[in-house]
Amino acid sequence: MKTFHQLYLDILKQEAGQGRTLEEEYDPYHLDCLLHPEKYAPVIFQEQCEQCAYERACENSCIFDAFERDESGKVTINPQKCIGCGACVDACKLERLAENKDVVPVLQAIREKKREVYALIAPAFLGQFGEKVTVGRLRTAFKAMGFQGMVEVAVFADILTLKEALEFDANIQKEQDYQLTSCCCPVWIGMIRKIYQELVPHVPGAVSPMVAAGRVVKQLHPEAMTVFIGPCMAKKAEAREKDIADAVDYVLTFQEVQDMFETADIHPEELGEDEKEHSSRAGRIYARTGGVSEAVRETVKQLHPNRKIEVQAEQADGVPACREMIERLKKGETTANFFEGMGCKGGCVGGPKRMIPVEEGKKNVDTYSDRAEYKTPLENPFVLELLTRLGFHTVEEFLEKSDLLVRDFA
Repeated sequence: MKTFHQLYLDILKQEAGQGRTLEEEYDPYHLDCLLHPEKYAPVIFQEQCEQCAYERACENSCIFDAFERDESGKVTINPQKCIGCGACVDACKLERLAENKDVVPVLQAIREKKREVYALIAPAFLGQFGEKVTVGRLRTAFKAMGFQGMVEVAVFADILTLKEALEFDANIQKEQDYQLTSCCCPVWIGMIRKIYQELVPHVPGAVSPMVAAGRVVKQLHPEAMTVFIGPCMAKKAEAREKDIADAVDYVLTFQEVQDMFETADIHPEELGEDEKEHSSRAGRIYARTGGVSEAVRETVKQLHPNRKIEVQAEQADGVPACREMIERLKKGETTANFFEGMGCKGGCVGGPKRMIPVEEGKKNVDTYSDRAEYKTPLENPFVLELLTRLGFHTVEEFLEKSDLLVRDFA
């Protein structure tokens, strides 16, 4: 197995190109993107376009108007506007756009050993690194890489499920009331905040499971560095939003992590089990479309089995479908009272940096979820213990008094 110093150098060489130094391969812009990804948008240019034969399909695909031109006509991507949905990457037929990578600074932090580094793994992970890579083997692989430990973000999806269920129970009292989920998808939240601002009052003021995980780890381990790992480029932008930038230091995609494993000669499928499962079924199904709705519905039922107004959910897959659902909501053409939007078709398992087909990812998520010992966060003793350790002793405290789990979407 390679040393961390060798690993770091190999990744740099791999990024630069075989047989060349970074300076020889990259212009200053590309080198700075590689070494300081936090300064740039989640999507960057691999090569600038002088003329486009496809009528600027990248710009036309961006509903957030993140593409801008300077006085000379050069196209740039505004980091404050780019959500990282990946639509422009798919639209570019010349393949000149790519995700901004955080892998080098993460490796540097592991190599320097100045801080404990924790991997926060998204619920969509199962099967992404091979059929034989269980949660326990993946945890062992991250420790072999130099991470202090691996935390399942599904546990924090449990906590946010409980919060959204309590919000629904408190706020949805009449037939015309409705709630838009605030969990999971930064593309969905970005659409609401930037395009449909009038709907923001219907979104509970909650952070995503990723942010909750990062903040809790840092509260328990103040000097820790947190690294979220998933199939989503948009999480790179979410992690840098000013009001929640304290939670997650870097975001890696599944593909970036796979490159790290290969370069370090780490084979997760051959490693031993380090099994510590803490999440319920509710938290695990967040990885696919309909999971948030199902989790909240089942938790509301447990809170109040005889509630007159039940969760009537509607979901949308992909940005066009999300916009269509919102337009129908605004026109009163739906009877649903809980709306879940996913920026990628299939949900997180359909993220742009997934390693396996969407349907296979969904099947793996459902299999892993169905074998969970607990079905909802109300049954999960780890959730209740964690909330107690965080200082929540009443429902009111949980809903209103925590800077840890609450944010202002306005």
